[in-house]
Amino acid sequence: MNTPLRVLCSPDADDLFMFRALMLGLIDPGPFDWDIDTRDTDALNRIASSDPPDVSAVSIGYYPHIADKWQLLPHGGSVGEGYGPVVISKEPMGLADLAGKRVAIPGETTTAWLVLRLIAPDVIPTVVPITPYQAIFEALDAGEVDAGLVIHEGRLTYPDLGFQKVVDIGEWWKEQTGLPLPLGGNVIRRALGTENIAQASEIMRQGIQHALDNRQESIDWLLSKGGALPDSERVSEYLDMYANAETIGYSDRAREGLVELYRRAHAAGLLPKPVPVDFAP
Repeated sequence: MNTPLRVLCSPDADDLFMFRALMLGLIDPGPFDWDIDTRDTDALNRIASSDPPDVSAVSIGYYPHIADKWQLLPHGGSVGEGYGPVVISKEPMGLADLAGKRVAIPGETTTAWLVLRLIAPDVIPTVVPITPYQAIFEALDAGEVDAGLVIHEGRLTYPDLGFQKVVDIGEWWKEQTGLPLPLGGNVIRRALGTENIAQASEIMRQGIQHALDNRQESIDWLLSKGGALPDSERVSEYLDMYANAETIGYSDRAREGLVELYRRAHAAGLLPKPVPVDFAP
């Protein structure tokens, strides 16, 4: 009898891309019954603290809060190399103008919000749920906030709606550190034990490789599910950013960026203690 494995990921294109092969039975599931479902990013982080699945996508910035019970998987990362979530506004605005402004954020547990606090610690956050993705644009149009922090597909679509870039936090991070910015990753419960963790990790890696090897099929499948990105070209652009060589395995530079993020966040008083980065096999 196979071991049940409950998996939660986001409904965004990069996460679905990673788990498609297991969702559709396109690779050998090994000794596991894979039960894969989706939640939005902030909800995933909170669930990992309270009602945990066996494997979960989480924000890299939130991992230190749950590291005692979870290991980072060595694959499944969404890493920005000089790009990432974007702060946008209706009218042109400089970075210095953000001080004291109301900024819509996708959740207080996200990596994007952690980095924005390093950039502009005096903003006033207003949580606008990630789902539906249009909500942050509507809040800006209605004047409920002065700026908005867009992640996932929204960071590609905002120019189409006439919004202005204030700062790309991944670009800022690269200028400050010279390193890529790990944004999201997959984690696995330590309680599963060494053997189960190693087996599940390898099968998930195979799933990511299958997606990379069958990229156009995966893109067509993503388009059939609907979403914020309207055509193959846009989905491909998004996957180029967040489902690539860094996703099959974090590079040394990406791991260095992760350590540096935690170091800077701790130094700024945004993390309670330094957290060793502990990758599963």
